[in-house]
Amino acid sequence: MRLIPVLTALLVTAILYFVVVERDRLAAFAGNGASEEATDKVAEASTELTETPSDDAGLIRVVAMRSAASTIDSAVVLRGQTEADRQVEVRAETSGLVITEPLRRGSHVTAGQELCRLDVGTSTAVLAEAKARLLEAQARIPSAQATVAEAEARLEEAKINDNAARKLSEGGFASSTRVASTAASVRAAEASIQSATSGLESTQAGIESAQALVAAAEREVERLTMTAPFDGLLESRTAELGSLMQPGSLCGTVLRLDPIRIVGFVPETDISRVNEGSLAGARLTTGQEVTGQVTFVSRSADPQTRTFRVEVTVPNADLAIRDGQTAEIMISADGAAAHFLPQSSLTLNDEGTLGVRIVEDGGIVAFKAIELMRDGTDGIWVGGLPEKADVIVVGQEFVVEGVQVAPTYRELDQ
Repeated sequence: MRLIPVLTALLVTAILYFVVVERDRLAAFAGNGASEEATDKVAEASTELTETPSDDAGLIRVVAMRSAASTIDSAVVLRGQTEADRQVEVRAETSGLVITEPLRRGSHVTAGQELCRLDVGTSTAVLAEAKARLLEAQARIPSAQATVAEAEARLEEAKINDNAARKLSEGGFASSTRVASTAASVRAAEASIQSATSGLESTQAGIESAQALVAAAEREVERLTMTAPFDGLLESRTAELGSLMQPGSLCGTVLRLDPIRIVGFVPETDISRVNEGSLAGARLTTGQEVTGQVTFVSRSADPQTRTFRVEVTVPNADLAIRDGQTAEIMISADGAAAHFLPQSSLTLNDEGTLGVRIVEDGGIVAFKAIELMRDGTDGIWVGGLPEKADVIVVGQEFVVEGVQVAPTYRELDQ
């Protein structure tokens, strides 16, 4: 039972001996182990440094993407608004009181439908008087024609008598006085014909004047009723019952919305790409998308904006599209080669030109101006680059043209 305390005492004594008496040898043994481990680590690090290439030392690292051009359907994109195909303000041409009930705003109307009617007043009386004058003038025609016929008969008789008197005078059977008398009768008959003809022409002029009065009176009666010039919608309520209208007073506004036009203005740099008959689409602010055709391209630029008016005609049978809505218009054009890049790769140079920085042979950075072709949620189509280009997508803001870089390449998920 006393063996354990004895062994414990011997172990403690041995430890104290090494710590106190053999202290230097123990420290040397521990130091050699640590030195060997440190030496191994230094050797491994040296080996790694030796194996790592030193060609990119001091170069700026960037991330680039190898991009190849693809042919896409190009489109001219512009903003515009919808316009009614036809719009007219129906106004009064004469004065009078409105005697019809007003039509409700937004009502459908057809061509020729009555919108407003005015009180006839004295218009019918004026028309009746004009027609009476016309009948009176027409009744004078037979009498004038008879007068002309009578004058012509007298002239014929006078000529016969004059001819007979001349022949008798040549044979010595009639005096010169009789010849002179018959000649005077001829001249008098000719004057009678001219007078009768003038009377007939005056009567005919009176008829034409009476006809003009009848036409004016009938036109005045027609102006009392205002009708829709074409099928459409009433944009405003028609004139109120009992209101006094003067020439130029508004009766109502009529719109035709089927088909409807979408109008935009194309800059002069793109106008050569837009042609009549081209397919076009539009996206309204409501999210509705419609398609149609280009039906008009202006030949004259707006003097203020230097843009050209373009109209796209779109079917609108359900009248869902309204006049004056904002729309984004896309007009199809010839296909073009373009690169699909992330929008974050775009940058500006010192002159403020939009473009991208690419990596050329030898890792040299170059700046290329680009043209925006089409954008989307996951990238953008651009033109103006070579068929193949290594576009810097990370780090382009930290390098300038002519600098050598160390690129790392990655692919873009399209």
